[in-house]
Amino acid sequence: MRKSLRIATAGTLVALLAATTAAPAFATGSVQERLDVLTAQDGVPGAAAVVQDGPRTRVTRSGTGDVTTGKPFPRNGSFRAGSVTKTFVATVVLQLVGEGRVKLDAPVERYLPGLLPDRRITVRQLLQHTSGLYNYTDDLDLSDPEALRHRGAEPAELVAMALKHPALFPPGAGWSYSNTNYVVAGMLAERVTGRPLADLLTQRITRPLGLRDTYLPRRGDEKLPAPHAIGYAPIGGRLVDFSDFDATIAGAAGGLVSTPADLDRFYGALLSGRLLRPAELAEMRRTVPAGLGVPGAGYGLGLGRIPVSCGEFWGHEGGIIGFTNLAGVGPGGLRVTVVLNENPTPADTNAHLLAAADAAVCS
Repeated sequence: MRKSLRIATAGTLVALLAATTAAPAFATGSVQERLDVLTAQDGVPGAAAVVQDGPRTRVTRSGTGDVTTGKPFPRNGSFRAGSVTKTFVATVVLQLVGEGRVKLDAPVERYLPGLLPDRRITVRQLLQHTSGLYNYTDDLDLSDPEALRHRGAEPAELVAMALKHPALFPPGAGWSYSNTNYVVAGMLAERVTGRPLADLLTQRITRPLGLRDTYLPRRGDEKLPAPHAIGYAPIGGRLVDFSDFDATIAGAAGGLVSTPADLDRFYGALLSGRLLRPAELAEMRRTVPAGLGVPGAGYGLGLGRIPVSCGEFWGHEGGIIGFTNLAGVGPGGLRVTVVLNENPTPADTNAHLLAAADAAVCS
């Protein structure tokens, strides 16, 4: 999360959690009413909320998945999940911690010697955004998103972008969301295991959980699998289809492709202890104040804690050109994913997205 979910116009390609500049107005209406605000008032083409309540699935939709044909928003279509990728990457790193292959408070230098100029930065500080590393996406020219469609990038290139800039603060001295942290975390997992991050996510998370529609695309893999809503980017006063592009420019910070049903299953499994041992899950849920714009919110290790009207919501927001989403688990174990097929989005969309999630888990 950051000051805005409007990724491109805010100067970032990959969103953080979900943030507002003031306390959000939580839902006073139904999920349908909250989604209708997003489409009718904010002008987002389409929105869907998928809620898992035990064995029961509730799907609520608004607007359209294709402004040209008027085709409905898919009930469970593929989309680019953006920074939700961070929870997956943090889970893999914490699994390695549980196996004794990585020490959470060890310096990154131990695993990636010579990569970072400040050898004091620890693995925990990467995962919690307290490293002080500059956010590489702030170095990208987003005035023409089309220039990024086929660009792609290797992780070392993204880190090099960030390291052209001085640190924001000494390690551990503050909190600042930086996509660079998770690019480095992905590199660390690859170095420790000798396996590509995409394979690690498959081996350790998606295959064991049966997440058949979730994967991390590789360089040059630009096609978004069908069925999917068209992911739109507002460019030059019109909505441009940005469903297909090379998301390796987001990589371990935000390149994941998934579906609402898969994300509901993932967050439910994660927070019920199926993916991490109790000690590592406790570390993931240990938050620090993060200045997310939502009073009382905090950030753990790849996981956000957001107060809602009936308790707390644990999860992550994701935004990348074309799609915005918020996914996680609310009070009582209700799992929800809210997806919009536009990014960047209007200014008020942040609060309205959170209000829709609040309605889904609290009403």
